[in-house]
Amino acid sequence: MPFLFIVFLFIGIPIIEISLLIRVSSVIGGFNTIAFVIFTAVLGAYLVKQQGLATLAKLQEEANAGRVPAQQMLEGVALLVAGAVLLTPGFATDAFGFALLIPPVRIAIIKWAANKGLKGPVDFQFNTASSSYPHSPTANQDNGAVIEGEYTSPQDEKK
Repeated sequence: MPFLFIVFLFIGIPIIEISLLIRVSSVIGGFNTIAFVIFTAVLGAYLVKQQGLATLAKLQEEANAGRVPAQQMLEGVALLVAGAVLLTPGFATDAFGFALLIPPVRIAIIKWAANKGLKGPVDFQFNTASSSYPHSPTANQDNGAVIEGEYTSPQDEKK
């Protein structure tokens, strides 16, 4: 299965893109097609930059609050993929890239990819408070449990 996917990525997508570029250029002309492809690349790069900076700010807020910024990290990866496919010339890749720029679509694609990549179903709880880091300032350090133990350093064991 992974081999077929790689073959599709490197052979199938370029064939689809070239076919679409030829069809569109026969309707609106070659110059207009090239101008439109350049315009979508520039617009896509601008939008990815804006959403990437917003996602980075949210990631920093979550980390500073002592929560794991899992949602923001996954969205950052999705935005990275969006930027890559938006810079690739073509209409099919642009459609996928612009779809990744729509937050509900992006979250749905992340959930789908996680469920396909992991062995069991995954239920992400986006936009909710996630678990705290164990040693963060907001984590409850005094829960009443007493743990007794002994510590021996490696230098003490050598003596």
